[in-house]
This record gives sequence, structure tokens and C-alpha cells, in this order.
Amino acid sequence: TLQWETLARQFVEYEQAAPFLIPEEQKRRLLDFLPLFLKAWEESAGIIVFPNIQLLASEVSKLLTKEIKRSLNGKPAEEARLALEQLLQQKREVEGGHVLLKSVHLLSQTDLRTLWNIIGSGLPAALMQCLYLFFTFPLKKGSDGGETSEDDTQTREMLVQIMHNIYKEEQGVEELLAADKLQSLIIATASLWDQCSPSWKEPTGHVLRTISKAQTKNSIVYLQAVDCIKIAIQNLFKLADALPAHDMCEAVSIILCFVKDSYPISSALLTEFENNDGYQLLLKILLRQVWRCEGLQENEGDLYLEEILDMLTCLTTCGKTELKVSGNIAHPQLPHFDFEPRRSSGMTVKNLQAFQVLQSVFQKSNDEHLCGRILAAIGTIWAWDAVNFFLLEWTLQPINQFTDIIHFKPHMVQVHFFKLVESVVLDLSYIPHEILKKIQYLVKENVVPFCTLTALRCLLSMTKKDLLFTDIFRDSGLLGLLLALLRKQAKILRKSAGTQVPGLEEGTEKELNAVMLKMVAALTVGSVRNTVVLKDYGMVPYIKIFLDDECYRSATLSILEQLSVINYEEYMSIVIGALCSSTQGELHLKLDLLKSLLRILESPKSHSAFRTCSGFNGLLSLLSDMEGALEDPPSGLWAAVGHNCILELVFYTLQGITAALHLDPVNSNFFQRNGLFEKMAEDLGTLGCFGTQGEWQIPLGLEKARTFAEFLDAAFCSSEPFPMWLKNCIWILNFLDHMVKGTLHLESYFKEIKPEVEEATRDDWEEPQAQEEHLSYGYFSCRSEMGDCAIVHPGAVCVIVRLLPKLYKEGHSQLSQEIQCAVADHIQSLVKSEKSRQVMCGSGLLSTIITSCQDALRNESHPLHLPLTRVFEKLASQAIEPDVLR
Repeated sequence: TLQWETLARQFVEYEQAAPFLIPEEQKRRLLDFLPLFLKAWEESAGIIVFPNIQLLASEVSKLLTKEIKRSLNGKPAEEARLALEQLLQQKREVEGGHVLLKSVHLLSQTDLRTLWNIIGSGLPAALMQCLYLFFTFPLKKGSDGGETSEDDTQTREMLVQIMHNIYKEEQGVEELLAADKLQSLIIATASLWDQCSPSWKEPTGHVLRTISKAQTKNSIVYLQAVDCIKIAIQNLFKLADALPAHDMCEAVSIILCFVKDSYPISSALLTEFENNDGYQLLLKILLRQVWRCEGLQENEGDLYLEEILDMLTCLTTCGKTELKVSGNIAHPQLPHFDFEPRRSSGMTVKNLQAFQVLQSVFQKSNDEHLCGRILAAIGTIWAWDAVNFFLLEWTLQPINQFTDIIHFKPHMVQVHFFKLVESVVLDLSYIPHEILKKIQYLVKENVVPFCTLTALRCLLSMTKKDLLFTDIFRDSGLLGLLLALLRKQAKILRKSAGTQVPGLEEGTEKELNAVMLKMVAALTVGSVRNTVVLKDYGMVPYIKIFLDDECYRSATLSILEQLSVINYEEYMSIVIGALCSSTQGELHLKLDLLKSLLRILESPKSHSAFRTCSGFNGLLSLLSDMEGALEDPPSGLWAAVGHNCILELVFYTLQGITAALHLDPVNSNFFQRNGLFEKMAEDLGTLGCFGTQGEWQIPLGLEKARTFAEFLDAAFCSSEPFPMWLKNCIWILNFLDHMVKGTLHLESYFKEIKPEVEEATRDDWEEPQAQEEHLSYGYFSCRSEMGDCAIVHPGAVCVIVRLLPKLYKEGHSQLSQEIQCAVADHIQSLVKSEKSRQVMCGSGLLSTIITSCQDALRNESHPLHLPLTRVFEKLASQAIEPDVLR
């Protein structure tokens, strides 16, 4: 504070003495004062406490203006340029020019009133003359000053920052007009760009853009009066073929800034631009193919191209009158489409000439970046006001015309284009029927497979938006076209079964087949009529050919599932046939077929078709084909199959059987009457995790007796080591436990369990193979303790009892007997309720169950004697089959 007070007194003394001093002495005393002022500023962290700051700014600015004029006075341009360089250099600070520049730089950043004092000093015009000389006359090699140094760069940055601060104010721009320097610099950028000082190109562009944003009515009248835009365009036309494209973009962008920024005040410069072939100049420049030249850093050349495209996009909304167009809306349209006239947003297209440049460039250029930017610009125009899509399509028809040539464009441009078309439906809720017809023609011709693929993905996305498209694409012939193409591909696949199809196994053609199948699936979902069309075309035998390839399977199954809506028997015949004919190695095919089957079995109407198409025998045959799959260690082909996949196959097979039995007395009776529960027990017993011998073992003393639920927890949730065979047995017994209760078909498995397991983190799902056992067990075990434990399928109890003797492995006698007792006790808990006992006694399966465990019942020393006896004592209370029980 003391330092600022001292400076304030010194400046007051200077003010008082100034009128009586000669100019040279005034200059000397001010230059002696300024270093102290700058030092105080530096030491006070940029905080200025100086009451006479406006007067100081005025004095310093006037002196700097005077020094600049003195350096320029009477000198040729090149000498004047060199003199300016020397005046402002830091190494000549003793002469005062650099100190003045640094002081003005500081003062121009303080407050608006101080800035106005600087503007009123005559400095704006002087600085513009400096900029003109620095830009127009590059220093020759060997001139004093040599190469550009770091000090020169700092000086240039200060000079540009001062001009930016001054010219961003309208008052600063007005000051330029009297000096008649602005027009000279603008025209110089348009005519001398290839000859100017390279280090001053970017600063000059920055300053002129600042001036452009602060244009006033007077500045526009001034520029119009001297034909500035007209002359600049004429000069740029002369340079257009000589300059590199990126240089032309940089020069043109400056002129275009003045045109665009002036429009909200006056349309005069835009009119001058249009009347002097300004759009033709832009078109010529934008169609130049080379956007980068050697030595340019990435995106450096594109910066000004982007700026031109942005400004051209803005110019599309610059016009005096709103466009009046009345188009006929083709029907049908989406229910929520609304084209009622609304109040104009002010951002509607009024300048078709500007848009025609964008349209013409896209039509004539194959540059990926340029075409992509134009599509982005069109998307921006639509986003400004939805009516712009209709204004453009009903006049210039850009998207309609682009569709005819899109297959010639680079791949990424095709992707961008079809995303844009897709947005018309998804964002505007409008169906462009004419454009869709052209896209359908692209699919039919298939000139460029990648383009066809991208077009189909676009149509697929639309189809998923609303069921209306299932009718539109059927009536337009697209469904028939896709079916014909798929028939052709299916024949190729059938002929080449077991061999590779050249060009089809990988790449675009295979993706195209996959998307065609997805499209047909989308067209049949919710549309019985389209499903009937597919069947009437005789496509079912061809569609099922695609099941073998995992790439096509999901969509193929979706189509077949829609077929089930009109014919369950045909669906069941195909899926069960595919299950039975699949090989041991086609594990994923089996899993996908089973999951599809489960979705269809959710409908009770499908159960009869499942039974009549040998569904039960088909699923049991899957279990019998898995003999030895869960051996530890696995052998043969099973060694290459993931352990979790095998368990998953067992689960989905049992789930399918349970779903077909659910609330279906006919199927339940069929399954039991034909001894299929016994067959299931036999097949499960051969999986490899159960013991091979059926004899009951000599009892050992058990130190502890764990429940079945505790075994589940110990096997999967604790650190206690458990042999793999026992874990597998517990899995299967857990499946059967849920089957007993009739809930197995409702259970989720593996990845679907996430909502049930709160402790699972996001990372758990990145490695599902490492998490599956523990997580899916957590789901089952917690469910097994809940709700009513009434027996729904007594045959499943029979299966568990038949597997009891096989819960044994050599070397694990203690553990084997313990799990046997736990399972027997669990069976006892299942018949606690009267309802469960009634179901068991009325099932007709008691004889089978008793036969399975008669050794344990006769031998009182057998470890299972007591729990099994208690089971039958409880059942005896129902007295439904007293003779059998006796």
C-alpha cells in the first residue's frame, strides 16, 4: 500500500509539472515512472491501487501512439516495418518502446473506463497500421532481428492481446474507420496470403475475427462503400488454384466471418458476397481434395475447414423471408407424428443458396472427413428446428438425392448417412416413404455389400420403433425380397455343409445374412400376418438351416418362435429334432435351443405339442448323451468343454422338463406312466459325479450331522475344500429339489442372477466363468429356504431317492455318508406338510421309492434307516396305500 501511495504522489507531481516541460522531458519522466509502476504491479499479485489509472492509461497510450508514428514517418514500408520491430523489441527496452507496450498491455486489462481512455488516444488506428506492416512485409533474412526469438514471440502476443481488448469494443472498431486501415488489412489477407509473414498469419486472423464480432452499422457501411468483400472475393478467386487448400480455407474463413457476423445488423455484406459469386468460391475451395499438406500437424488444416462449414451452416438461416412450402404427407405415419404449423423458432432455413453449397460438395466429393462434416451440419440444421427437414426435402431433396449415390461414398460416410435417415424416424417420428423406397432398392441391387448391410441396419432400427413398419415393409415388398435372398443363401449353406463357403465365412457377406435374418425376425414379431407370409413362401425348411451357425442362431430362433404362434407342432418338431441330431460338441447349440424352448413352454398351449413331438424323450436323450461329462478329471470330448457349460446344459434340460410338466396333468401322467422319472434318475447317475456302485456302505461313526442346506453353504460359500464330484452332485440335487417343488422352470441361472445377489459388484460380471458357481448357488440356496415346501412333482423325489446310493466315492467315505444322511433328512423335511404327503401317497410311486431303498429300511444299523423310516411313517398317516406301506 505504501508503494502504491508513493507512486500516486509521483504521478501527481508528474501531472503538475507536465504542462511546463518540453516533450522530450515529459517522455523521459514518464518512462522513468513506468518501470516503478510495473514493478509495483508484479509485487502486488496483479492488484492495482492507483487512483489516476485512467489518466495514466491515456498518457501512456498517447506516447506509444506518438512513438509508433515517429517510427513510421516518411519511411518506405519495409523500412517502417523494421523500425517498428526495433521500437517494440525487449532488448531495446532502454529506448522505451517495449516498456510502453508492456504498460498498455497491463492497463488494457483493468476496467472498461481505462480501456476507453486507451481507445480515445488514437492507438487503435496506429496498432492496425502496425499489424498491416507486420503481416504484409515479412522480414528478409539477414535483417536486424534475425530469426524469431522467444522475446519476439512475447512481444507479438502482447501486441495481439492489446488489439483484442481494444477491438472487441464497438468504440474501438469505430476508431479504425477514420484511419481507413481496416479495409487495407482485410484485402491484404485475401490477396497476399501466400506472400505474407508466416508468423503473423494466425495473429492477424485472430484480430480480424475479433473486429468481425464487434461490427457496427457504421463499420458495415464503410466496408460496403469501399467494396471490401467484392475485392476480397475477386482476389481469392485468383489465388484459389495456386494456394494449398488449407491456406485458402484460412483466408476465406476471415472474409466469411465478416459476412456472417454482420448479418444480424445488416444484410449488406451478405448481399455483396452473394452478388459476387461468393458461394461459387466456397464450392470451389471445399472441393479441393487435399486438406492436409506435409508438415502440418494433425487437424491443423481442418480447423479452418470446420470454421467455414460451421459459418456456411449458419448462413442457411440468413434470409429476409420464411420459405413457404406445402408438401403432401404420405401415409401411413406414426400415431404420434404431428405436422401442425408452429410459431417459427427463428432458426428455420431461409437461404437455399448456402445449403446448395453443402449439398453440391457432398454430391461431388468422396473425402470421408468432408462428407461426414456435411452430414453433421445437416443434422445440426434439423436440430435447430424440426421443420427444416421438411423445408429442405420439399425443395432441394438432399437426403432423397444422397440415397442415389451413397454407395459410392466411403464406409464411414455411409454409416453416418443412414444414422441420419434413422433419426428422421426416431427423432422426428416421421416416415419418409420415398426415401425408404430408394433404400429398399439399394438392398435389392446390393451393388456394395457394406452399403446394403448398413442400409438394412437402418431399416431394422426403424422396424423396432413401431409395429407399423411390419406392415409397411411387407406391403413394399421388402419382406418378400429378404425371404428370397435368404432362400438363396440357405441353399448355398446346405450344399456346402461341412465345408467353407468362399467369401461367406467371414466378413460383410456373413454379417449381411445375419442382419437379413434379424430383419425378418423383427418383421414377424407381433405380426401373425407376416409369419403366415413366411410360411406360405415355404421358408421354414430354409430358415432352420441357419440354426447351425452361432452367428445366425439368435435371429433364426426368434423367427421359429414366431412360427410357434401359428403352429406349435412345427416349431416343436424343428427344435426337438435339432436337439436330438446335435453332436456332443455342439453344446452352445443345445443351450440356445433349450432356452428358446423354455420361452415357448411358458404358454400352456405348447405343452401338448411338446409331448406329441417326443419332447420328453428328446430332452432325456440329451442327459443320456452326457455320460461321463462330469467325471473328475473329465475325459474324451468333455475335457475341452467348460465345466459350467455342462452344468448349464443339465440345468436347462431339467428346466425344460419341469416347464412342460407345470400345471399340466396330461403331461405329468404321461411322464410318470412311461417311467421317465426312472429314466431321468438313470441318466443323471451316469454323468460321472455319482458313484458307480449301488451297494450301501458299512456305517461309520459320524462326528457331526449337517443339513442339506449347510452342505450347500459349505460347498460353495466357505473355504472348506470340497471335492469337485460332490459339488456337482449337490448342484444336481439342488436342481431336483426345485423340480420337486415345481419351481425349477422359474429359476434364473448364471448371469441372470445379478438382481438377487446384492453383494455382487460390477467386476463380478466381467469374468462370469469365475463367478458362476458361487453366485448361482447363492440364488438357489436362499430360495430353497423360503415359502411353502409342498411337493408338486413326486417323481422328482423318486429320482433323488434313486440317486442316494450313488452319493459315494472311494476315499471319501465319511463325507459320502454325511451327504447321504443330509439328503435323506431333506426328503423327510419335504413331507412335513399334509399337502405334500397327500401328493406323494396319491402319486402311485411309493412302490418304486421303497424298492429303491429297501436295504436301508430292512437294516436298522444302516445310517439311512432312521431318516427314511420317518419319511414312510409320515406317509403312512395318509393311509392311501396301506398295503404298499406294510
